[in-house]
Amino acid sequence: MVPLVSEEEAKVRIARRIAEEFDGVGHGLVINLGVGIPTLVADYIQKADVFIQAENGILGVGPLAVGERIDRQLINAGRQPVTETPGCSYFDSAASFGMIRGGHVDATVIGAFQVDQEANIANWIIPNGKQLGVGGAMDLITGARQVIIGMQHTTRDGKPKLVKRCTLPVTGFAEADLVVTELGLFAFQNGKLILREIAPEVTVEALTALTEAAFITAPGLKTMAA
Repeated sequence: MVPLVSEEEAKVRIARRIAEEFDGVGHGLVINLGVGIPTLVADYIQKADVFIQAENGILGVGPLAVGERIDRQLINAGRQPVTETPGCSYFDSAASFGMIRGGHVDATVIGAFQVDQEANIANWIIPNGKQLGVGGAMDLITGARQVIIGMQHTTRDGKPKLVKRCTLPVTGFAEADLVVTELGLFAFQNGKLILREIAPEVTVEALTALTEAAFITAPGLKTMAA
């Protein structure tokens, strides 16, 4: 199957759309970004009072550092060089996990290998395959007030990542609130998976064929920005 959107375009679209979620609500938000696509979200957040927390003990993480801005002493929990935002503060990892477990993180954005129609998330290991390590994922999924999944819609060999039931080891049960892929934005509400936005390249019928999980199309379905 020929991808509807290139991998690079897909990652940017997902990150940009998730950033809109934070620009559009509240103020003084504390969020945590996982590795991969979630890290890119920092590049698109417009509001100055969205503070990114990293498990290794930073509050005020900016976009990834490049070129002369790289400081090897300043890295996020994924060991990537990062920048600081004004007011950035540092603390030990015990305090950092205390923030997460104590319910003081407004939202976490994480990637996933699979998300199923019951909002279960698998994101840390493919047995005999990719092993990311669970890291802080279990704490974040259960401790953050909102869990947003940013992932490509299918695997590289075209298999759905939104599935009826996770077949990979589960990181958290019934914890996903929002799933953003390059082809759609889905929300879990009252135990149902609801398609709220759809990409311009795809129809609902085509998206259904690419999605194993059962979903409902929201009234007034919106079109995602390309």
